[in-house]
Amino acid sequence: MADDTPEGRPDDFFSSLPMFGDLAKALQNQGPLNWDAARQFAQLGATGGASEPNVDPSVRLAFVDLARIAWYHVADVLGLDTPAPEPQAVTRGQWANGTLEAYRHLFTEMATALGTPPGGEEPDSSDPMMAMMAGLSKMMAPAMLGMAVGSMVGHLATRAFGTHDLPIPRRPGTVTLVPVNIDRFAKDWEIPQDEMRLWVVAHELAGYALFEVDHLRDALSELVRQHVGAFRPDPNAVAERLGSLDLQAADPMAALQQALGDPEVLLGAVTSPAQLELRPRLDALVAVVVGFTDWIVDAVAVRVVGGDALRIAEAVRRRRVETSPADSFVERLLGIRLGEAQVARGKAFVQGVVDRAGDHGLRPLLERPEAIPTPAEVDAPGLWLARLGHDD
Repeated sequence: MADDTPEGRPDDFFSSLPMFGDLAKALQNQGPLNWDAARQFAQLGATGGASEPNVDPSVRLAFVDLARIAWYHVADVLGLDTPAPEPQAVTRGQWANGTLEAYRHLFTEMATALGTPPGGEEPDSSDPMMAMMAGLSKMMAPAMLGMAVGSMVGHLATRAFGTHDLPIPRRPGTVTLVPVNIDRFAKDWEIPQDEMRLWVVAHELAGYALFEVDHLRDALSELVRQHVGAFRPDPNAVAERLGSLDLQAADPMAALQQALGDPEVLLGAVTSPAQLELRPRLDALVAVVVGFTDWIVDAVAVRVVGGDALRIAEAVRRRRVETSPADSFVERLLGIRLGEAQVARGKAFVQGVVDRAGDHGLRPLLERPEAIPTPAEVDAPGLWLARLGHDD
């Protein structure tokens, strides 16, 4: 039977301290990720704690009408004959909640991987302070992950245009738009509101159309799932961070929040060799999806937006690549990298295919599972075309 000394289990030692007993009980049975904390922090991040008005019915109807127009052209560019999906116009809080639920399985798998000690071994508990810190780390990890994930999804909700700001498949496929963010961006960049709305709708519909292709959706979903499942924890990272706290600081709670809320610390502690090995394939497929989506949007926007299409595309491109670590934390957790080099790589692949084989050269991506490019083929589209039997 384990005793209540540091030589016993770290969580037993931690729970035996009277001042932490109630906290220990409260944190039991919360699972690998505390979803109550995730939802609360997502809403707080999305709304700032203020109530949100519902989306005006006239705005909802306007987006439905724009979707009919845009889908006609998206379907024409891709050669589709399926009916247009109906877009959902939502508030920031609704988008945050929907995103948490859509990727719940991924965040849960990530948290499960992080909660598994390397080799199945408990960290050394011979030192009393390290034992207490290890116990705190173990019990606080689900809540910390919930707060971190929720906060970052909530932050993302303040700037997301829609579902496909994160190029990660959702099932079922949806087209979800955040009008307040779209209209604010149009105002900031002095873009006519209707043109901005139409451009975003075209982007959302393009992403929706690509992820309705089973082999594209399944391949990217599986790579993301493998990535989140390959996280490996550093059992000492959080304990060391807690041990370095300045308890004499003027605001101890602020010091605690800073120590536990740094995304770079969390990511740096858990990146694994398996993820590094997986990265080339995941990066390659993300680049292709982003490049193909942008190509569709450009083709549609020229038709329906006109002269401002290029200006909107450039403004959105700058928004995409000029993000802060907080903006891209969720993307990096899920293995999605959308920096300038990645976007340019996808664009170069798609343009290389079109230059050699015309617009129809991209159709194998929609029709043939074996057509998903390898990392080398993304950088050399001629190789991809040659493998598929196309002669330059």
